Amino acid sequence: MAEARGAETIPQWKMDEVAELKELVKDYKIFGVVSFEGITADLIQKMRRNLRETAVLKVTRNTLNEKALRESDGNVPDMVQYIEGQTALIFTNDNPFKLYKMLAQTKTPAPIKAGAIAPFDISVTKGPTGFPPGPLLSEFQGAGIPTGVEAGKIAIKETKVVCKAGEKVSQKLATALAKLEIFPMEVGLILRAAYEDGTIYLPDVLHVDETELFNQFVTAAQEAFNLSVNAAIPTKENIEVLLQKAHTEAVNLGVEAVIFEPEVMDKLIGKANAQATSVAKASKFEL
Repeated sequence: MAEARGAETIPQWKMDEVAELKELVKDYKIFGVVSFEGITADLIQKMRRNLRETAVLKVTRNTLNEKALRESDGNVPDMVQYIEGQTALIFTNDNPFKLYKMLAQTKTPAPIKAGAIAPFDISVTKGPTGFPPGPLLSEFQGAGIPTGVEAGKIAIKETKVVCKAGEKVSQKLATALAKLEIFPMEVGLILRAAYEDGTIYLPDVLHVDETELFNQFVTAAQEAFNLSVNAAIPTKENIEVLLQKAHTEAVNLGVEAVIFEPEVMDKLIGKANAQATSVAKASKFEL
């Protein structure tokens, strides 16, 4: 049944939608507010299928999202502030860092729309296009793309930046880039905030450069190893190096102290020979 609210009757489907969202908030350890700006319905369905084993993606009206969150327990209502524009809710039992990484992997190249601002210098590369001569030639030229005909095909004459970062993309250029399959944009589910057990995590906290983190661990391990060797703290990792170091220092001490031991004799003889040669040369020079 629909619910009456003053003079307005709330449709049953809206009530059911809110109830389902509230239940999902309870059932899952984590939920996030995500943006799906610029993503087509077909791509949303594909992403939903890809996420099926690890997450539940719910796309509905912002008013229903807000109502469900406001009627939930704890600090959940604080997540309402991140609902704006094209918004979906995603629910998972993974941790917030895995959720952020999982959503980052949904990004795919996409054509840039007319009127959009170029995120970086957009360029075309010299070479054949595969298109036969015809109206497209003038379309490409009208978009500022240097083209001509080579071997019976339209070809780009030179590598050129056709739109600099920060500039607005014209309709002609947007159409030409799409036909050339040059996709300067990336679209995907963008996490605005994640909620776990009363704590709200923002993207700047969840973004982890795994390569940099790995390099930091490697550096820390190397420094710890060097410290343990220099401080002569024996461990199973450094014991071989410590024994080699001790052996080398013992031999050097034997040479300096002129101790006649089998392992030292070759070095002592070599040292004596070098000293004798040096004395001989000095004496000859003086003569």
